[in-house]
Amino acid sequence: MVLKYIIKTAYKGLTANKFRSFLTILGILIGIASIILIVSIGQGAQNLVLSQVQSMGSKNIFILPGKHDTSMSSGFSMIMSDSLKNKDLDELKKKSNVPNAVNVFPIVLSTSLVKYGNNTYRPMVFGSTPELMALYDTFPDQGEMFTEEDITGKTLVVILGEKVKNELFGTDEAIGRRIKIKDASFLVIGIFPKSGQKGFMNFDDIIFVPYSTAQTYILGTKYYNRLVVEVDSEENVARAKSDIENTLRDSHNIEDSKDDDFSIETTESMINSISIITNVLTLFLASVASISLIVGGVGIMNIVLVSVTERTKEIGLRKALGATQKDILYQFLLESVFLTGVGGISGVIIGTLLSFFVSYILTNFAGYDWPFSFSISAAVLGFSVSALIGLVFGLYPAKKAAQLSPIEALRRE
Repeated sequence: MVLKYIIKTAYKGLTANKFRSFLTILGILIGIASIILIVSIGQGAQNLVLSQVQSMGSKNIFILPGKHDTSMSSGFSMIMSDSLKNKDLDELKKKSNVPNAVNVFPIVLSTSLVKYGNNTYRPMVFGSTPELMALYDTFPDQGEMFTEEDITGKTLVVILGEKVKNELFGTDEAIGRRIKIKDASFLVIGIFPKSGQKGFMNFDDIIFVPYSTAQTYILGTKYYNRLVVEVDSEENVARAKSDIENTLRDSHNIEDSKDDDFSIETTESMINSISIITNVLTLFLASVASISLIVGGVGIMNIVLVSVTERTKEIGLRKALGATQKDILYQFLLESVFLTGVGGISGVIIGTLLSFFVSYILTNFAGYDWPFSFSISAAVLGFSVSALIGLVFGLYPAKKAAQLSPIEALRRE
């Protein structure tokens, strides 16, 4: 009966300050909804990126040029480095150097202006071998793949992504036509089906050529942007990584690992790095969003203080009828927690709906396979934090109300 009375009077106290209560609930709602939205988007982004990494297979090792470190110039130096050359490719292919390697193939990357008639487009140029497409399980659905003979002969052939084909040819037939890249004329021998994003690459927006052809006629280089080593089993990845390091150090005449001019990444190491980055970023953004909760807490304290002032005679009457300080304290604390609790529950619901909406938009209109992610722990934490804010910021005004003298309270107008 006592609890029922406290809830009833708490509700009356809230309705006496409807507008201020609404603003406070709105502040808490926005804070909690922002946290839910950020955590959901962060987890969705992490799941999307990790699925892209995992799609490249757990048996593959990626060798990057340049030394990877924590300096700001590291990424730029890795892109511009020419430390991976044909000699390294030949050494890695030798069974005596890397016994567990099944395939070793290079990758060269660039962007170039492509022309067909009056149409121009600038896609990503992707030079490699047919084994790379097997890695991504992507093959032409029209025409054919180029062969090892095309790689050896530096043949001027090209396979177009679905978007590139549409940009250059529209609905016209592309197989057998010639497009111009730099000063060379390339024969279109294949078209990839609509594939979307796979392993950080949008296969709809690329042109695929033999790596030797790309180096000679498009890039004018003799080095590689990546080397990929496919290992015979997941259990042998660590051993193969060690063999690769030793082989490249011998090839580059490096004695101390500190002087490495290459970097090696496995699927596991990429997953760990990505998880750390996305978790830290999500935590940072959620911390920024939580500032609004503090503002909401100050609003709660002010509302309850006003409520205490406006209901002084009520407090005096209750004390005269036998209510203890603890009863008054619990009444106003319950008002405060009730107010923030409503905001917290509303925030969780709104944040979840917004997260689903963002996921739906990104999946159906932006072309990303963005998974919807709902974090139960974030929802529980959000509601708990909102209730805790009500408890903490409502404690001072509740104590002030509980300590009022009943005689002075009854006298006050």
